[in-house]
Amino acid sequence: MSDERSFPDWQELYRSTPAESMPWYHARLDPDLERALEQRQIARGRALDLGTGPATQAFALAERGFDVTGTDLSHAAIEQAAAQAAQRGASARFLQDDILDSKLDERFDVVFDRGCFHCLPPARRADYVRTLKRLVAPGGHLFLKCFSVLEPFDQGPYRFTPEALREIFGAEFEVLSADETVYHGPREPPPRALFAVLKPR
Repeated sequence: MSDERSFPDWQELYRSTPAESMPWYHARLDPDLERALEQRQIARGRALDLGTGPATQAFALAERGFDVTGTDLSHAAIEQAAAQAAQRGASARFLQDDILDSKLDERFDVVFDRGCFHCLPPARRADYVRTLKRLVAPGGHLFLKCFSVLEPFDQGPYRFTPEALREIFGAEFEVLSADETVYHGPREPPPRALFAVLKPR
């Protein structure tokens, strides 16, 4: 899981590619997140959509009544999301931010990462964990979706097992669950994924 992987220029990707054609695009709230929120009876609060990209998850959470902030490394993604928010009259706000050098100084009841963590360099994972520990409010949750080792396609993000997530996050977070699932979106068959629910220690 430490093999070197290459990723697109996120700024150029979001500038030149329609969001609806991206492999991770999913117009509605991710079904795994929807189920987890219902199971834990989380219906309100401050939510961070980390690596918001097409911003579909941010808008879906805002429609449910969450106070939503969406962040992304790509200026182009944030500009497009902000324009959509203005067009929709949505209350979500969008900020350009690098989670490995985050300028966020707030805490969130819900943090959803649907594809940021598994693109990070392995050497920076501990930095990510420390930052997330600072951003998740006491009693809050981190909901993490990442590629599973069961995904057969050999390109794209890093892959993980439930045990690897417990090892990476265990010092700062309790991993309440890490279940096999898929990335809902345009790809067929859908990529194999893990959906993990974590709480700060």
